[in-house]
Amino acid sequence: MGKATVIPFGPQHPVLPEPLHLDLVVQDETVIDCLPQIGFVHRGLEKLVETRDYDQFIYVAERICGICAMGHSLGYAETVEDLMGVEVPKRGEYLRVIWHELSRIHSHLLWLGLAADAFGFESLFMHCWRLRERILDIFEKTTGGRVILSVVCVGGVRRDIEDTELAAICQTLEGIKAEYQQIMDTLLTDISVKDRTVGVGVLTHDQAVALSMVGPFARASNVPYDVRTFGRGAYGDLTDFAPITSDEGDCYARVKVRCQEVLQSIGIIEELAAKIPAGDISVKVKGNPEPGARAANVLEQPRGECYYYAQGNGTKFLERMRMRTPTSQNLAGMVEALKGCDLADVNMIILTIDPCISCTER
Repeated sequence: MGKATVIPFGPQHPVLPEPLHLDLVVQDETVIDCLPQIGFVHRGLEKLVETRDYDQFIYVAERICGICAMGHSLGYAETVEDLMGVEVPKRGEYLRVIWHELSRIHSHLLWLGLAADAFGFESLFMHCWRLRERILDIFEKTTGGRVILSVVCVGGVRRDIEDTELAAICQTLEGIKAEYQQIMDTLLTDISVKDRTVGVGVLTHDQAVALSMVGPFARASNVPYDVRTFGRGAYGDLTDFAPITSDEGDCYARVKVRCQEVLQSIGIIEELAAKIPAGDISVKVKGNPEPGARAANVLEQPRGECYYYAQGNGTKFLERMRMRTPTSQNLAGMVEALKGCDLADVNMIILTIDPCISCTER
């Protein structure tokens, strides 16, 4: 065996969509250890609760990350609503979940395109992002934004979607589903994709549980944990929802789980659009959180469980706002999955974990 060498990977790398720096301890061509370095995009967003009131801070929360913007605004709003005892109208809850699942589709399609590009599968990258554009068009038509939507407020949502428009959205999703099925079948059966992913970056079920993995990363190691099963909001009205899991725990399993979750999200949107109730979409929120009042909430972001905590002090400014994002949970698993891999496989393992560094650092 050769001498161990430390090789820097990132923060600038053709494969990485965000600045993640890893110090890889390499022996010959094998990674024997890994030390992640973060802090390149830290913005101190949580401290802004001191200068932005609880209503204004929702605009800060959704800028934690562009890809996860809808989820962050939703998770923050639900936490403050718990803090103040606010009950959101049922139609508002349905609209929130519909937008949130559209956001999950957009996130997974973006990730799938980046993963395909890393394989050198450029045509597949373009097809994935072409379909993603249709989701962004739905966002633009229903909220006015394409990435930062600013549609969730404390107490509900700011915009309604007419039933005719919901039917049109479902029709668009049906068209996307047919094309996406072809893309997914191509990706999951391509021999070169399997050569790069099957048996690579394995994280066993026991390791995933011990390291508290979340999201598709955990579910690919057969950990059936999904916050949506808690049934908060409109998720509680779904007739048949179960997390998508896989047994293998390798890169291929993580690709497969995310691919199937896109179709699952389309099914959730179609079901909720068919049974959405009439009525108000928001309630007017008055007053301030009580001094010392505390609330915590979890939400299933595209990358996994995100934890939110808020504390009031009797004023319109929160005493404390805290988020624990899925990537910060998954970094330990990423390090474990990298141990023992070939140096050439590092980029694929990182991409299949789908780290969101903006969310992690805030």
